Amino acid sequence: MGIYDALLVLSFGGPEGPDDVMPFLENVVRGRGVPRERLLEVAEHYQSFGGVSPINQQNRDLVEALRPVLDVPVYWGNRNWHPFGEDTVRQMHADGIRKAAVFATSAFAGYSSCRQYYEDIKRISFEGGPELVKMRHYGEHPGFVAAMADHTRAALERLGRDDARLVFTAHSIPVSMAEAAGPEGGLYEAQLRRSAELVSQALGRTEPWDLVWQSRSGPPQVPWLEPDVCDHLRKIEAPAVVLVPIGFVSDHMEVVYDLDTEARAVAAELGLPLERAATAGTHPRFVRMVAELMAEPEPAPCPLTCCPPPRRRPQA
Repeated sequence: MGIYDALLVLSFGGPEGPDDVMPFLENVVRGRGVPRERLLEVAEHYQSFGGVSPINQQNRDLVEALRPVLDVPVYWGNRNWHPFGEDTVRQMHADGIRKAAVFATSAFAGYSSCRQYYEDIKRISFEGGPELVKMRHYGEHPGFVAAMADHTRAALERLGRDDARLVFTAHSIPVSMAEAAGPEGGLYEAQLRRSAELVSQALGRTEPWDLVWQSRSGPPQVPWLEPDVCDHLRKIEAPAVVLVPIGFVSDHMEVVYDLDTEARAVAAELGLPLERAATAGTHPRFVRMVAELMAEPEPAPCPLTCCPPPRRRPQA
C-alpha cells in the first residue's frame, strides 16, 4: 500500500465479560482521581449488557472487512483492553513490519479523540520496532460522509416519515478542552458541525438540524459542551427525531446505552417518534476510505502544542 507495509487499527478497547468491567474502567481512568462510586455507576451500564462492550467485536468486523481491500496485513490494538497496542506492535515487529499506517477509531480533533492517540503511538513504539504513522482526521472525508448519510437515510425509512428532525450527537467534552482543540482552538466542534452539514447535504435536505452532546462524565462544577441529548429531546419542537451519532465510528457502549437506552426512554416518555442511525461501522464506503487515506501522502503530525491534555484534578 505505497509507503506502508501494514495497517494498525488503534482503538479504545472494551470489556468482554462481567469480570473485565472494573479492571477495564480502572485502566480508562488511571491517574485521573475518579471516585470509585462513579466507576461503579458506569460499571452498571456495562453489566446491563452482560459486561460486554460492542466495540471489540465491531473492531474485529472492521479488520475483517479491511483485509480484502488492502494489500498489506491488518493488525488491531487497544488503549485500555486486550489486545493492548503494545502487544500488537511487538507482534508486528516479530512479523517484520517496518512502517505501518495507524487508523484511529476517532475521526475528529481534540485531546481524547486525537492527541491521546499520538501519545499511545509514542508509548507503544520502541527502538527498532515499526514506525507508526497516524492517519489524518477523516470526519469530512467523502467515505465517512457517504456511510453516515446511508445509515441516516435508512433510519428515516424505518421511521416512515420525511419530517423528522436530524439530531447529530457527539461525545461532550469540557469547554476548556473544546476551546483548545486544534492549532487555533475550537476545531473539535467546528469539524463536527461541518460533518453534520455534509451528511445533511448528501441527503438533499434543506431543513435545519441540531448538534448536541452526550456521555458527559465530569464533575458538575466544570462546564462541558451542551445541550445534552436527553435535555434537548425534552425541549425540541419536532414531530419525530433521527439521532445521528456523527461523533462515533462504531456502536460502542456510549452509543448503545446513552442513545439506545437513555435517550430512547426519554423519547418514549414524551411520545416522540425516534430512530437512531447506525455508525459508520463496516459500511463499504467507510472501509474503502481507510485504503484511500493510506494512499495519501504521509500526513504531517500535529504540533505538540495542539489539543493539550486537560488539567487533571480529583472529582468531588
